[in-house]
Amino acid sequence: MNRLGISAPSGVADNTLGVSWHDSAWIPILNTSNVMEYFSQASNPFFDRTCNNEIVKMQRLNPDQLQNMTGLEYVLLHVQEPILYVIRKQHRHSPQQVTPLADYYIIAGIVYQAPDLASVLNSRLLSAVHYLQGSFEEASSFSRYHPSKGYYWDFKSQKGAEKLKLVEKEKPKEESSSLFQRQRVDMLLGELIKKFPLPTPPQPKNVTLIPVKTENGLPENKEKVDVKQEKVSKPPPEKKPRLN
Repeated sequence: MNRLGISAPSGVADNTLGVSWHDSAWIPILNTSNVMEYFSQASNPFFDRTCNNEIVKMQRLNPDQLQNMTGLEYVLLHVQEPILYVIRKQHRHSPQQVTPLADYYIIAGIVYQAPDLASVLNSRLLSAVHYLQGSFEEASSFSRYHPSKGYYWDFKSQKGAEKLKLVEKEKPKEESSSLFQRQRVDMLLGELIKKFPLPTPPQPKNVTLIPVKTENGLPENKEKVDVKQEKVSKPPPEKKPRLN
């Protein structure tokens, strides 16, 4: 199983460094007295059922008899209750001579295999080579060549492009509003309009349309405007001279 408790697919190489196992029912009651029984569950991929621990358990012998047996066994190496337990897998040759094979640590009820020194060194070397390769690739991207100048470094153009990329990343993306936000805004606007009503626009003047005939004889509506027309006095008629 992996760290999510999912079994690894069959046919994968026997590399258990990326595998983890746990049983949720045991985690709340896990302690020093039952941690070895928890580790010896049949579903645990780290436990070898051909070990001497299983023989002692099946024959109901005293666990102290493991020191007088030879072969594969598991022992509780370190305890830091209630969070950490370390179990060692070893091959016993005699009561005084054993060969360690692997260490397993149980942290918060989840079992992992501790990496060996070769795996740690290999991982660190791969990480260092990866970052060195990235540094060389980045350095080579600044190298330029011109027939008159030869090889030279151009950092300005690269820095300008990086600045543009950073500015584009920093720009916040506009997200569409949700239905709740739109309804909330409409409610707030409605309350503001009630408190501060909009001024009413002035009413237009009443205009009466009068039909007037145009030169074409077609009726045309004209506005009737109440305008007081002043009376214009007509000039007196001219006196004609009398003919004798």
